[in-house]
Amino acid sequence: NGGDGALAFRREKFVPLGGPYGGNGGRGGNIIFRVDEGLNTLLDLKYQSVIKADKGANGSGKNKHGASAKDTIVKVPQGTIVKDQLTDQIIADLNEKDMEVIVAYGGRGGRGNTAFKTQSNPAPNFAENGEPGEEKDLIVELKLMADVGLVGLPSVGKSTILSMISASKAKVAAYHFTTLSPNLGVCKARDGSSFVVADLPGLIEGASLGEGLGDRFLRHIERTRVIAHVIDMGSFEKRDPFDDYQTILKELEAFNPKLLDRPRIIIANKMDLEDADDNLSKFKKKVKEKIFPVVASENKGLQEVVDYLAKILKDIPKTELYAKDEQLSHVLYKFKEEKDFTITKEGDIFVIRGEEIEKLFKMSRLNTEEAIYRFSRTLMKMGIDDELIAMGIEEGDTVKILDYEFEFK
Repeated sequence: NGGDGALAFRREKFVPLGGPYGGNGGRGGNIIFRVDEGLNTLLDLKYQSVIKADKGANGSGKNKHGASAKDTIVKVPQGTIVKDQLTDQIIADLNEKDMEVIVAYGGRGGRGNTAFKTQSNPAPNFAENGEPGEEKDLIVELKLMADVGLVGLPSVGKSTILSMISASKAKVAAYHFTTLSPNLGVCKARDGSSFVVADLPGLIEGASLGEGLGDRFLRHIERTRVIAHVIDMGSFEKRDPFDDYQTILKELEAFNPKLLDRPRIIIANKMDLEDADDNLSKFKKKVKEKIFPVVASENKGLQEVVDYLAKILKDIPKTELYAKDEQLSHVLYKFKEEKDFTITKEGDIFVIRGEEIEKLFKMSRLNTEEAIYRFSRTLMKMGIDDELIAMGIEEGDTVKILDYEFEFK
């Protein structure tokens, strides 16, 4: 929240009619999400579910203004998406180095009584409380920044490929779901260019609906510019390679149909097995994508894959995950015709609700007659008195705003 304004008067010897002397409060701190390239998980936010910025300092006498509070910086990994939980609106897509965005704004400082001095009221006997800061419930999720995504059923060799083409130390073992979280590796082509590859945990049929490891990792594919399907061409687990390919395509389409528009290549792994050549010739007749036969465990054929990916990535632009019109811009200008408050009668009490009136009430310090008169006059200008009279209110009836009750006069 913003700091409170001060109610003070200048009382000094030899200064007759010193006048108002209360300073303004300081601005409350904003909450800023900032990209930190050293982070690659949102684990910190898991253990800090409530984030609160500092309140602005209060104003004081002698026209001293309160200091503005420092902004609260929350560091997140590159690729973080911030959504408003209430509206499901995208607040920010933090996809660039050192990018930052204000996700909740601090309130402005309340004005001290010096700020209200006018010719007709040279000694105002009221001051404002600080403006309440924004409160939001946010959904924060990470969609990894990678140029190429390795996808495929479990145990087809994705982790082995990543460990061979980069310095990534991906865990490799002969059982399903060895990889429990996405691994990233930087690959270098022979022409000197480099790109980032993500090994995404094994998908299975029904992954888009939450089966197996579920759709937790499908989101990471959304940022990749090229999808590399890794197929067990040797049928080590006695599955048909083309059926495997179709299974993964269906899961990608079910999760996000746009994924099928991405450039795709096929890495035919385990070509050292007995049935691999026969399976590959049948597979080639059914697909039109570029196919690379490899033996990942022996690092055979993988350099050609890396060089080809580096070549095509030069011509594939990085696309925005969300269009600009999908993202929330903080200031929304609109012409207001309708009243922005509601009045309901609950028993014998008239209850007033509305964002503007509630904010006005929180910022009003009703500790002097002049402050009460100013607050009442503002309600009258907003049309609240007329509305209450139209609803049949009588003198002495109770009016409620938030948790406070007033007597109507």
